[in-house]
Formats: sequence, structure tokens, C-alpha cells
Amino acid sequence: MDKRLFLALILSFVVLFGWSALLSKFYPTGKSTVTNQTPSASLTAAPLSVDTSAHRTSAAEVALPETEVQPEQLWKFQQDNFEIVFNDNLAAIKEVFFKNYQSYKFSLGFGLLLQNFRFQKEYSGAQKVVFVSEDQEKRIKKQFNFRNNNYDIGLEIDMQNLSPQPLKMSLPLLLGTTSSQEKTNIDPRGHQLPLEVVVSLKDKSLYLNTGTSRDFTNLKFIALKERYFCLVIEPEKDDYSGYVHKLNGQEAEVGIVSPEFVLLPGETVRHQFHIYLGPQDLSIIRSIKPEWASIMHYGMFDLVAQTLLQALNTIHRITHNWGWSIILLSILIYFVLFPLTLKQMRSMKAMQALQPQMEELRKQYKDNPQKLNKELMLLYKEHKVNPLGGCLPFILQIPIFFALYRVLINSVVLKGAHFLWIKDLSAPDGLVLFGKATNILPIIMAGLMFLQQKMTVSSAGQQAAQQQRMMAFMFPVFFAFIFYSMPAGLVLYWLVNSFLMLLNQVLIQRKK
Repeated sequence: MDKRLFLALILSFVVLFGWSALLSKFYPTGKSTVTNQTPSASLTAAPLSVDTSAHRTSAAEVALPETEVQPEQLWKFQQDNFEIVFNDNLAAIKEVFFKNYQSYKFSLGFGLLLQNFRFQKEYSGAQKVVFVSEDQEKRIKKQFNFRNNNYDIGLEIDMQNLSPQPLKMSLPLLLGTTSSQEKTNIDPRGHQLPLEVVVSLKDKSLYLNTGTSRDFTNLKFIALKERYFCLVIEPEKDDYSGYVHKLNGQEAEVGIVSPEFVLLPGETVRHQFHIYLGPQDLSIIRSIKPEWASIMHYGMFDLVAQTLLQALNTIHRITHNWGWSIILLSILIYFVLFPLTLKQMRSMKAMQALQPQMEELRKQYKDNPQKLNKELMLLYKEHKVNPLGGCLPFILQIPIFFALYRVLINSVVLKGAHFLWIKDLSAPDGLVLFGKATNILPIIMAGLMFLQQKMTVSSAGQQAAQQQRMMAFMFPVFFAFIFYSMPAGLVLYWLVNSFLMLLNQVLIQRKK
């Protein structure tokens, strides 16, 4: 690999991993202060004024000053798939433990909160939990309905006017806070990541960070997600607004708001919501509501990532093992790109054959760079050699690698997936040697890459430049350093790719 390709590769990895470092700068790790204060969204009620027309309420309009902090009264609700920790006082979800995924904790802080109301648990059963808040003017009943021990939840909020006069009301429902994660939502480099927000409108979907406050109309559904799990909520009515409300540099609230409405004396109004609280697994989400699958978005290379994800899932249906599925996917990608790889190797071989003539030209025109470039181009043209011919397979590998990186580090199906000595394909392989965990896969991969680079240098003989020999050492070391803390699934893909390239190099050498 020449100097330009090596620099391009380094730049690509700087972009990939520099982004996570940038996120960690704006969202540093550490304990969140959200748990010591009450979110700002609130359910408001006031006697009906002369103007009884309902209007859309933004997050800013429903915000009220902080109220006195009440001690948490936590209570655990058990289902087959998860354990939900409720805050009884607020009728809100503090955190969820997913039993099928090594009891992974998904923290929401104040999930599905109606603020400024003190609730009491009225009923809890296998499929239903009911909280009630009541004062002289109104009665609020908040009922969670759990369906068939899956991740599909129904939420009903009944609002009854107990006063002798009409009340003007609005209903803001807080999904959660983006800084409520502890030590679970981290990237492969150990940086804590903020929760992400997906907003589905009637005409498009938005994938947002939480750096600024924003309001949305024409809302279909809104989702709050981290690396593996998500909370999706879709109101039954289509007149809700959504909002992302930035609190400070590290924290933001995400929620939905109903338009104002009039509640007549003795009248009860019901608001219903369809909720998904579970893993970001396409098969599970699509089985509940296919439209929600759009929350799984992989950024710039989303189309490539979705294609790779579908291919990986298809292979897994045959192998029933995620490790073998990744290996077969690696082989499939390699053979799809093989014609271009073969062209790359032929181009490199042709360039090596021209090395003596190129060296002569460099000596002859060392004081005239323009003339040197012109003569080199004539040399390439005469021998029908494209100096950039070896770049195309590498350029195509970049979106494939980045897309696969996003797929593998965010695939909840890999969490806890075993392969050979690897206990979790979503984490470094960590083979225990002499009482210490050592990541073997990156070391093996670096060894294969070193052999490949060594063979390339050896094939050039004395024509090889000193820079090329240094590359044979620096390139594997650089990759070993980058991949050492990567998820084993991703390293496994690149290891197989390196092995196939080395095998091809051996076959080419034998034909000489």
C-alpha cells in the first residue's frame, strides 16, 4: 500500500473515531444531575377564560418553575422480558432491565412523566399498572397496559374535571432525559454517548442530536434511543407536537405535547398512546409496527448498512450463529469486490515493474518537479498503467467498513452472542492468558496484515523503497492499535478480510 492510501486510511479512521471523541467533549461522562431536580414539562389546568379556542402549546409555554423535590419511592414491575423500575410518586419509569440481554439497564430518568402531580399506585397486576392523582379540581388516572409479555405497551391517561366550571388543559408527556445513562451507553473507545432522538413527521423523519431546543408539529411518533434499546411513543391522535428542550450543556428533555382542550364539568377525556420499550431489533419492531423500523438509521451510509444488516440476518437464519454469520458475510463481501481487488493487484504489480524507470526519471529530473510529473504520466500512458488503479477497491471498502461498523456496534443481537472463546461479540474478545484478559483477534489480524505487506515488499525486491518497508511495519501496528478495543464482531470481519487478501497474495506469488 502506497503513501497516499495509507494517509487516506488514517484520515478515514480519524473521522470515524474523532467523532466519538467530539461527542464525549460535549457530553462528558460522569454522574448526571438530572436525578436531583424535576423536569420542566408540566400538565397545566386553569379555569376557562373568555377565549375557549384550543391552540397548539409548545414546550416553552407549558414549562413551570421547579417544584420541591420529593424522595423517590421505587417499585419494580416484573414481566418475562423485562423488569421496570417505577417511581410511584411520579408514575414514571426510572429504568428498565432487559432479562434476555444480560439484564442490560436502560435508564430514562423520568420516563413517560406528567409533572407537578403526586401519584399513588392504585392497582398492579400481571398485565396492568394503574396510578391515580386527584385534587379538588381534577382526577388523573394513568394506566399502563402490558401485552403478551412482549415490548408493546399501551398507555391510557384519563383526565376528569371534578370542579363546577370548565378547565382549559394541555397534556405534555416527557419521554425521558438524554443524560440519564450511567455506564451502559458507551462507544467502543469507552466514551459515554448521549441518547439520540428520532422524530417521525407526516412527510419525513429527523435524526437529531440534543444540542439545541426544537419544537415539531405534524408528529407521527417520536423515539428516544441509545446504543441498543429505545423508547418509541405514538399518540392515537395526530394533533400532538414534539419537542427537544435543552436544559444545559449536558442534559435535554424529550417529549410530546397535546393542543389545549376544554374539559367541561364532570367530563372525562382519554388520551391513548402506543409505546415500544425494547431492543433495537428490526424483526421485533416490525412485528409490532413496521413504520417504527425507521428509528434504526445508520447515518451517511444508511443504505449500505441496511443492506449489510439484511444480508447478515439472512445468513444467520442459515447458520444460527452470529460469529459464523459475520465470517460468511466477510467472504461474501470479499468475492463481490474481488474483480476490483484483482484489478488493484495487477495495477500494483505493473507499478512495481516500472519502478526502475521511475527511479531513473526521478534522478534525471530531481530539480524539475513539473517535468518529472509530465514524464511520469507519459510513462504510465505508454505502458497503460493507471497509478490510481489500486485505489478503487479501497475507496469502496470505506463505506462498507463504516456501515458495517455502525451495524455491528449497534446490533443488540450480538450482545452476549458466543463464538469460539468469545463470550460477547459486541465487546472485545478478551481471551484469558496467564490470568489476564488479552484481545487476541486484533493481534492475529495485525500478524496477517504484516505477512501480506512483507510479501508485497519482498516481491519488489531491491526496487522497493525504504518508505515501503517502513509501511510494512507501521500499517499492521496502526491497525492493531485501532482495533484492539473494538467489538469482536467487527475485528472478526476485518480479520477474515485480511486472511483472504493474504491467501490471494500467496496464490499470486506461486504463479510467478
